[in-house]
Amino acid sequence: MPGSVRYSDRVHNVLFLSVKNTARTLMAESLLNKGSSGLIKAYSAGTDPAGTVDPLTFSTLRNHGCPIDGLESKNVNLFNNNEAIEIDMIFTFCDRSHGQAIALWPGHSYTALWSISDPMVEMSSNNLKESAFTTAYYAVKDRVSALLAL
Repeated sequence: MPGSVRYSDRVHNVLFLSVKNTARTLMAESLLNKGSSGLIKAYSAGTDPAGTVDPLTFSTLRNHGCPIDGLESKNVNLFNNNEAIEIDMIFTFCDRSHGQAIALWPGHSYTALWSISDPMVEMSSNNLKESAFTTAYYAVKDRVSALLAL
């Protein structure tokens, strides 16, 4: 049909949701936006955001050639009001945020839980913390790559 937009030709908005929005969700946002052909736009948010991004998130992303411009810890309420963009897919990173996503977007067509260990939990040494962030990065990268391959 002339002038119509096919479903596959419109931009699909993806929200990565966690509680604090300091590491994994931001990695996913950066990776998906980097790998997207422009038909997918990624965002991230937290249900109880920390307000700051862990510096190891930025250094891990930079070390792997991923963009960090514009990444910030923000509240999910930015995406859940009448003026907000329409979210097509929601990926959560813990049971708590998954339940809240379902409550915030009842009947949403696509939500999924990506159980990836939170690198913020590792606090015993700098080397172990850096290793935890690298492990989380590769776990997120694998899932984002699979999403982009669809």
